[in-house]
Amino acid sequence: MIHLHNVTKIYKQNNVTALEDINIDIEKGEFVFIVGTSGSGKSTLMKLLMREEVATAGQIIVDGKNVNNLKPKEIPYLRRALGVIFQDFRLLEDRTVYENVAFAMQVIEAPRHIMQKSVNTVLDIVGIRDKMKHFPGQLSGGEQQRVAIARAIVNDPKIVIADEPTGNLDPETSWDIMDIFQRINAAGTTIIMATHDKTIVDHMYRRVIELEHGHIVRDESRGAYEKFGEKWS
Repeated sequence: MIHLHNVTKIYKQNNVTALEDINIDIEKGEFVFIVGTSGSGKSTLMKLLMREEVATAGQIIVDGKNVNNLKPKEIPYLRRALGVIFQDFRLLEDRTVYENVAFAMQVIEAPRHIMQKSVNTVLDIVGIRDKMKHFPGQLSGGEQQRVAIARAIVNDPKIVIADEPTGNLDPETSWDIMDIFQRINAAGTTIIMATHDKTIVDHMYRRVIELEHGHIVRDESRGAYEKFGEKWS
């Protein structure tokens, strides 16, 4: 599903090596946490998978596509196969909940009748269909993140990439959001999530890949947030 082989990313403007010689294989249906302190390379890794950044060296395969070799006109098609969720929600403030989610289907020119059915279905999945006529400013942080998740999964992506999706949420709301992610994953969607949330990672006991200064220092099939006997500073 996702394969990174000897991937290095150097930001030329400041000569910073964000990732160096990274090798990762993620299979269909996996749930993977990416952990590490700020500056460890988590965000860069996410951007490489979405082709927001281009690797300096190495090969990145996402759903059978060589991401580095994509032509500019091909990049939107890659991103349509991905569901992307951010910490800051990135909703359109002048559109309702329904319109925010439907926008993802308008981009791919989905027929109206399919759009209506799909949007209603995903709003049911995330438990916010009763707020479909509300605007983002009328919602709590947890409700906004539910809308962001609905938008990310409405086109039935094979892969969901989530960058700190619970970072702005209280603990109780975070668990509600993680329950949604677990249900999405149980339906067969591959999930890659960067997070600083120790409690969630420890409780879910899924695969954990830890980055440190651009290197993989740990890759455990069922891991915790911290290495044994160590704590984050």
